[in-house]
Formats: sequence, C-alpha cells, structure tokens
Amino acid sequence: MKKRSFLQSAALLAVAGMFSLAQAQTLTPIKFQLDWRFEGPAALFLQPVAKGYFKAAGLDVVVDAGNGSGGAVQRVASGTYDMGFADLAALMEFHANNPGAQNKPVAVMMVYNNTPASVMALKKSGITKPADLTGKKLGAPVFDAGRRAFPIFQKANGVGSVQWTAMDPPLRETMLVRGDVDAITGFTFTSLLNLEARGAKAADVVVLPYADYGVKLYGNVIIASPKLVKENPAAIKAFLSAFAKGAKEVIANPAAAIEHVRARDGIVNVPLETRRLQLAIDTVINSPDARAEGFGRALPGRLALMASQVSDAFNTKTRVHADEVWNGSFLPSAAELNILPRK
Repeated sequence: MKKRSFLQSAALLAVAGMFSLAQAQTLTPIKFQLDWRFEGPAALFLQPVAKGYFKAAGLDVVVDAGNGSGGAVQRVASGTYDMGFADLAALMEFHANNPGAQNKPVAVMMVYNNTPASVMALKKSGITKPADLTGKKLGAPVFDAGRRAFPIFQKANGVGSVQWTAMDPPLRETMLVRGDVDAITGFTFTSLLNLEARGAKAADVVVLPYADYGVKLYGNVIIASPKLVKENPAAIKAFLSAFAKGAKEVIANPAAAIEHVRARDGIVNVPLETRRLQLAIDTVINSPDARAEGFGRALPGRLALMASQVSDAFNTKTRVHADEVWNGSFLPSAAELNILPRK
C-alpha cells in the first residue's frame, strides 16, 4: 500500500510539473528597457511584475535598468528589447533622423503627460523667472532632455542667449551648488532631490517647470518594436492592460510600491525614492493635463505641435510626422485607464 501511495504521489507531482512547464511555455517573453536606473518611477513597471499581473496576462516580462531615453529607443529599434520606456522627444528625434529605417519603434501609451524637464537655480543667483536666465551660464549633460528642449522653453518665454556648460550627470547638481553654473536643466523629480542630497534646502531652490511656462511637451511613453506590433499586437494590449492595473496601485500607495524597487536594488534610499516617485506622480502623471486628457492618451493637436517643435529645436534631418510616432490602437478600455484619483 505504501509503495502504491508513493507511486501515486510521484505521478501526481510529475503531472503538476508538466502542467507548470506547459504553462510557462505558453507565456510570451517581453524584454523591457527602462529609461534610467531602478529609482522611484521604476515602481510603475516593477509592481505588475511583482504582483503577477503580466504573467496573468500571458506575458513573461523582464524589466532592465537603462541609461537614458536615447539608449532605450536604440535598443528597442535594434530588436534587443521588445518594449521600453522613453521620452517622446527622443523617439521623435530617432524617427526624423532615420527616415529610411524599417525598425522605428512607436509610442503606444502616454505615461508622463507632461515633460518632467525644468530649469533649476538657487535663490541666491537672483533667478526667479525665465527672463532672468538671459546671459546666464546653464549646465546639463549634452543629452539631457531639458537641455535639448531648452530652445522651445527659450522661445516661449523670450529668453535671450545663454551659455552652456556640459558635464556628466553625477556632476550636474554639484556644479550648481558650488556655483560653477547659474542654473541647470533636468527632470524635476531627479535634480531637486539630488540638490537636497548635496546640501541645498528645497526652500532655496527655484524650479521653473517647462509645463508651467508655455511648453506643453509630452514626456515619457511606453514604446514597442515594429516587429512586436506586426507579429503580436495582442501582447502589446495585454502588457498595457496589466501595466495600467499595476500603475493604479502605485499611484494609490507609492510607499508600498517602492519595496519592489528595493527588491531590484538593495542599496536604494527608500525614503528618498518614495519622495521621487510621489513627485513624479504629482507633477507629470496625475497632472491637470493628464486628468483632462485621460491617462495613457495623447491629443492629435498637441502631438502635432510637439512634432513641429522637436523638428525645429533638435534640428532633425527630416520633419517629425506625429502619426508615424504614435499608435494608440493598443490602449486598454476607458474603464481600465481610469486610474488617476481626482485632486
């Protein structure tokens, strides 16, 4: 009897193992490239991984850290990654500078309805408004999104000529605190917290968000490879649906979501990254523009204006065509996208 019981148990375990293997084999693998390191905003993508929402949607999603939006676009374009997270302006630039390429990624969901870019200065500089930047020395890495888009901010606010100083990203805020530059450009939720870490008090920092000063550029979007768009559009729809479910939870409880970031990078400063995530939510995800337009969506008129502005500011080889960059056909239902709490 004992032998028969053992054989029955072994058989059941074998069947269960085969079922688990078959189930795993049916999952569609998706390699996803972030725009930056595992910081607060990465929780938006790590939450649905940790909660199993992607797997429940039939996807095996692997999320990797990045080193900039340009790199994310390039890696998705090369086929190394299936999907990614990148600044829409960087995607537009890639399209316009590679008109003959057959592998141009497309944006499939809006996440940062407003660009996070801003100009930041210390109050002691005397800079309180955009016009005060005329003749000043500004600093940022050459690939910084705020620096690339500064001509748009400059034109919208009548700012005269400025002098630029380039540096590696880790030195940007340090050079402002030391007085090597008068102001910097950067993502608000990154540079503001970095300035505090270098001894500056938040009350002593002047922040001029692009979105508050006439620059209605969209920010980061989820992008997909043309191969995935053509061969497995259902996977994109499943990804966005699972992502929206996870993002709703992150917005509702950022502190809990940060634990998934710490799981990927054990040395992160949890309180700092919780603040960074909350800043991102408040300024570019659950912004007035996002609530007016609806999470995930993009307005044709605003897209067209941004395409024209990026073409001019980035001096692209060809003009950006908004309808070639954006594909909203994979978006979840209105009910699934209703994730922004009213303020």
